Amino acid sequence: MRLLLWSQYFWPENFPINELAEELVRAGISVTVLTGKPNYPDGRFFHGYKGSGIIRENVAGTTVVRIPILPRGAGTAARLALNYISFVIAGYLFAPIALRRQKFDAIFVYAPSPLIQALPALFLSFLKRAPITLWVQDLWPEALRATGHVKSPILLRLVTSAVQYIYRKSDSILIQSEAFRSPIERLAGDPDKIHYFPNLSKTTSSSNSCSAAANDLAATIKETFSIVLAGNIGRAQSIETVVEAACHLRDADNVKIFIVGSGSRLDWLEAEMRRLSLKNIVLAGRFPASDMPPILGAASALLVTLGDDPTVSLTVPSKIQSYLACGRPIIGCLNGEGARILAEADAGLVCPSGNSLELAKAISKLKAMSDEEREQFGINGKQYFMERFELTRRLRELIDHLAQPKRSDKK
Repeated sequence: MRLLLWSQYFWPENFPINELAEELVRAGISVTVLTGKPNYPDGRFFHGYKGSGIIRENVAGTTVVRIPILPRGAGTAARLALNYISFVIAGYLFAPIALRRQKFDAIFVYAPSPLIQALPALFLSFLKRAPITLWVQDLWPEALRATGHVKSPILLRLVTSAVQYIYRKSDSILIQSEAFRSPIERLAGDPDKIHYFPNLSKTTSSSNSCSAAANDLAATIKETFSIVLAGNIGRAQSIETVVEAACHLRDADNVKIFIVGSGSRLDWLEAEMRRLSLKNIVLAGRFPASDMPPILGAASALLVTLGDDPTVSLTVPSKIQSYLACGRPIIGCLNGEGARILAEADAGLVCPSGNSLELAKAISKLKAMSDEEREQFGINGKQYFMERFELTRRLRELIDHLAQPKRSDKK
């Protein structure tokens, strides 16, 4: 199969699609990735990249075609809008040129925000006469309302119309959360083309390719009762709840929260730590995916947080799969589908989104447990992961699905 994987985000940006693309190649699929220039989450282009021009790379067996894009900058609403729109416009203008004379059996759109990135992919699907499958990671326009980036009713109606068009023109829609089904069905109009396919991950293991800095951090994490929060530091992660919980735990003996990542709220977080003189939060910086197994594996517990918003609660953060794969206890400060999965897996403790006091209590409660009780949480989570989210076990399911969709007569 000749597959075009369409995604605004790709390596060296850290997203689940990177690992999936690599496994598709190993399964014998010819994978071409159409993406932008990497700048997530810091808003600056990664070393060696610039915004203009089309470049081609080989990454883990995939042919990567990068089209021009404007960077996210500081993550303000205006800069994000320019970032999103620039990828859409570049997709229309440059993708047909960059991919000329290439044929594809299927187009697979990895669709976290912004969903509108699928618009030029639909155009290319028409040009190439290839069926298109959309893998929805965030609900639009609901995600825009939840973040507060867009408040104009007129603009939200325009986005809703674009999203409805994308859903109805796609041959197949995969959803990463069962809670997405009902809101997407209302816009897509055809429930039969909506299928559940969660984010997946591979089992984790220590790698000889880990950096010395990662091993040093892992050793430091092991010295305390350590809570590790990995990934993006943005509005959706409700980082203020973590800061407030750290204040509640200020006098707790030998408890530290390690934040491994970066994002649009990092500067705010640093300022709050200085203002509150917090010594129990450690900002460890961002590490590549290859460095994460020993860091996560060294934690006493792993932390996932989301804001208290009905739309956000429908989403399952992709880090949950990665956390479960580590076999470590998990503390979830979130509502909805993510909380349901952690509770069903019996992988740790769950408290409501935005409740810093309950989060602090959960950390204290976990610390008071015996080693055996905490280890059992990790064992439970790993087993749940292997049954539902292990990538290599479910890869054939995805490949078979991509081979099935036929082009719609609506195109």
